[in-house]
Amino acid sequence: MSETDFWTRMERRGPDEVLVGGVPVRAGSRVRLRPSAARADIFDLVLAGREAVVESIEQDDAGAFHVAVVLDDDPGRDLGEARMPGHRFFYAPDEVEPLGPPPDTPGAARVLVAGIGNIFLGDDGFGVEVARRLAREERAAGVDVVDFGIRGMDLVYALQRDYDTAILVDAAMRGEPPGTLTVLEPDLPGGGVVALEGHGLDPVKVLRLARELGRVPERVLVVCCEPATVLTGSPDEDVLAELSEPVLAAVDQAVRLVMDMIAESAGPGSRPRNRNEVT
Repeated sequence: MSETDFWTRMERRGPDEVLVGGVPVRAGSRVRLRPSAARADIFDLVLAGREAVVESIEQDDAGAFHVAVVLDDDPGRDLGEARMPGHRFFYAPDEVEPLGPPPDTPGAARVLVAGIGNIFLGDDGFGVEVARRLAREERAAGVDVVDFGIRGMDLVYALQRDYDTAILVDAAMRGEPPGTLTVLEPDLPGGGVVALEGHGLDPVKVLRLARELGRVPERVLVVCCEPATVLTGSPDEDVLAELSEPVLAAVDQAVRLVMDMIAESAGPGSRPRNRNEVT
């Protein structure tokens, strides 16, 4: 086999979905890991029984299919979704147990909910707390909830994926009473060089850079909460790792609001998918 043929085989993509016990499994499907004792290594066995989300279906150079997953409760799950090593795991289709139906229909919309903020700057941690609570809620396959904190570049890369809608949750001063929620659909200005801060996350800068690098989802919404405490992170400020009373009271309301937005956004789409039966 020539070198060209080898790389052609290595780069061959797997199908969009496989059938496991008659249930379609594809990107966004939730599964339980059931590694085969005959094929698994010790690390696979440690993960037995854990819940995971399918990131993709891969095909190796021998033509075998593998289900690439990220762990549901992995704090570095977004790194796995970015195909970084150490947070993405591979199983044969018969080593995963589907948990419920896959994304509603072929081509179902994908939604990213991004919690933003610094948990050590008081009310700036609002988006992170909302993301944490949303992560405990049942949600449709194809809906990802990620606590990005202040990792702006990670969010930029996440926005490059095939999400149809992104919902960013953050604290922002808009002159309203503390705890007031506002939903914005930002109009991104163009031009100029975008530079992200190493220890902060400005949603507008992130969205502009994501667009310059390739794409942003077709629809972007920002859920803002008016803070009561505003800290800048300067050396003379004390660390405040808790939300103020009015902002904490707004968290549950924000969770319900975002869940309603997810339900509205995650409707059926029309992208065709390939199918491969697994027996």
